[in-house]
Amino acid sequence: MKKPELFFSVLFIPIDFIVLVLAGISAYYLRFSAWMIERRPVIFNLPFNEYFSSLLLISFLCIIIFAISGLYQIKSARKLAQEIQRIFVSCAAGLALVAIIIFFSRDLFDSRFIVLIGFLFAFVYLIIVRIFIRWLQRRLFAYGVGVRKVILVGNSKTTENLIAEFSSNKQSGYEVVKRVRDFSLETAQELLEFIKDRQIDEIIQSDPNLTKAETLRLYDFANDNHITFRYVADLLEVKVLRTEVTEVAGVPIVEVKRTTLDGWGRVFKRVFDIIGSGILIILLSPIMLLAILAIKLDSRGPIFFSRRDDGSYLYRVGEGGKPFKYFKFRSMIPNSDSMRYRELADRNVRSDGPMVKIKDDPRVTRVGKFIRRFSIDELPELFLVFIGRMSLVGPRPHLPEEVAKYENYHRKTLTIKPGITGLAQISGRSDLLFEEEAKLDIYYIENWSLLLDLSILFRTPLAVFKHREVE
Repeated sequence: MKKPELFFSVLFIPIDFIVLVLAGISAYYLRFSAWMIERRPVIFNLPFNEYFSSLLLISFLCIIIFAISGLYQIKSARKLAQEIQRIFVSCAAGLALVAIIIFFSRDLFDSRFIVLIGFLFAFVYLIIVRIFIRWLQRRLFAYGVGVRKVILVGNSKTTENLIAEFSSNKQSGYEVVKRVRDFSLETAQELLEFIKDRQIDEIIQSDPNLTKAETLRLYDFANDNHITFRYVADLLEVKVLRTEVTEVAGVPIVEVKRTTLDGWGRVFKRVFDIIGSGILIILLSPIMLLAILAIKLDSRGPIFFSRRDDGSYLYRVGEGGKPFKYFKFRSMIPNSDSMRYRELADRNVRSDGPMVKIKDDPRVTRVGKFIRRFSIDELPELFLVFIGRMSLVGPRPHLPEEVAKYENYHRKTLTIKPGITGLAQISGRSDLLFEEEAKLDIYYIENWSLLLDLSILFRTPLAVFKHREVE
């Protein structure tokens, strides 16, 4: 654990205490403001001094609850969505504590409005503080403060991607100080000499295809030298990421848990899709109308791309491997879709999987290039979400001929509805390798939550406006 990480983890305790007190004060003055009194007269007596004393005690007790809830666990890799979820649970536990105190002491009972508003203020303030602290940490990373020194072990494309990401993104918090391609006995001795006079924080096995002997040797090396060991999971490990170990007759048995997107999770996600897509259709309708006008003025042909070159309907593969009729705004010249498999096949730059991506695609129109650049061509998918064919968040829908080339483990991505956006889209959009995209989609399926959906949706506009090559 680096000192800056430990510092920020400890710093959260006094900051959260101050934030809770400020939330309580904000709730108090809102309740006694002229605007609120005019709408709801005060019929109880609650002097500020008396209230403030109680507030300090409750804030202190809430900090204890936060600690018990794991809010102050020293874990730098926790995602913001997970942090928000933990904050909500902690605040709810604090609210329950206040309710218990009110039950046994009727002095504060008539000020339950302050309690509820204070809970909302505390939740919002705590999130704002954590967003600010994360921003401050990233700024410090850019100046080399608190950056973790890592050694990468592997000879894979993933290793190259990690090196490129850590090198280009100074705010990632990682710096690659050495890279080795295997972990033979000779390599172990080389690294032992390398780390003698250097502070190394982590060793990351970035190639899941190392031999079992190399992996065990690498783990023992990191353990013996007190270095954090991490590794990139392969597809099988991602598939069975949600596991639970139980003991049966003294034997540890691992149960592979189903996705959280079952039962009520599926109901919540569908309700969220209906409400979210309906709101987005209304908000984005001016942009869609402008796109329709631009497409008609730019080139002849239909507004929507909904049929293949032979006139048959365009299908994408959805939940359970079932095809559904698909459409989006037309971005290419008419009757040119099949050229990707014939005249333009030699320009395909996605040889890593079943996908086809044409470099310098001559079929794309002028307007098409623009609407693809900002994903405007995919906005009609909102209607497919509204009627239940797609979801706001999920794996991207692929063509039947592409799905036919899937490996068996890729079909895990077909267990839920495809989405307009997803983890793969906010992580690299069209620039990810197909295997990496599949890993992210499977991880999403195994770890779904509404907060994760919200996090992906909020990060999608940033991914859209980030530069990328147009397909």
